Amino acid sequence: PYATLMLDRNGRLLDARIAEDQQWRFVPVAVLPDKYEQALLLYEDKRFYRHPGIDPLAIARAMRLNLEAGRVVSGGSTLTMQLARLLRDNPPRTLLEKAREAILAVQLEWHFSKPDILVEYASRAPFGGNIVGLRAAAWRYFGREPGALSWAEAALLAVLPNSPSLIHPGRNRERLLAKRNGLLEQLRQRGAMSAADLRLALLEPLPSAPRPLPGLAPHLLNTLSKASSRRLLHTPLDADIQQRVQELARQHGRRLA
Repeated sequence: PYATLMLDRNGRLLDARIAEDQQWRFVPVAVLPDKYEQALLLYEDKRFYRHPGIDPLAIARAMRLNLEAGRVVSGGSTLTMQLARLLRDNPPRTLLEKAREAILAVQLEWHFSKPDILVEYASRAPFGGNIVGLRAAAWRYFGREPGALSWAEAALLAVLPNSPSLIHPGRNRERLLAKRNGLLEQLRQRGAMSAADLRLALLEPLPSAPRPLPGLAPHLLNTLSKASSRRLLHTPLDADIQQRVQELARQHGRRLA
């Protein structure tokens, strides 16, 4: 189930209501933003557009790293295999389950386009706590739609599903910052951003906690939710005007009280 997201006429958030299963999971974006897609593919699956769902080179590399370390340090999963795992509610990590993920990944590649697979993965990935999917993460951590993310924000959301617990204060956030900054350095080396963009991106702090979502029009949200099954609602309201009118009403209410 999806949470309900209500936007004003300029695409700004007016109000939202959590999904029935108490997860912040918004309607997926139609297409992944370019910055996020570049960061995600560089971090998770560099050969995504060249493999059929499984990547023999990544599996061989993972086996070598695991043998050298004497423990599992890499799984060699493609993004399609990770999507297969998310679709199966994260079963135990065993060799048999890995084989099942591989088979399902090939089936997914047969039935869906590469861009569709990316959108499906991004809409189901965990981003810490009860925040699920790219759109919910962009709003909860940065207060904006995914298409408006900076390089630093996009890089953070690319690495976060790999270690979603690190976003919370006290959970070794230095590791998360190092992962984000390392990915930004790689993006610069690939020519995705300029040296000046990299310097600015490295200065951006991590979000301290998920932002509270605005509750600027709860009565309208109730009305529209009852009238429509859609979970992404566009309205003709203006968030700034709505906020000012609400503040005037509160001031007048205090005077009357």
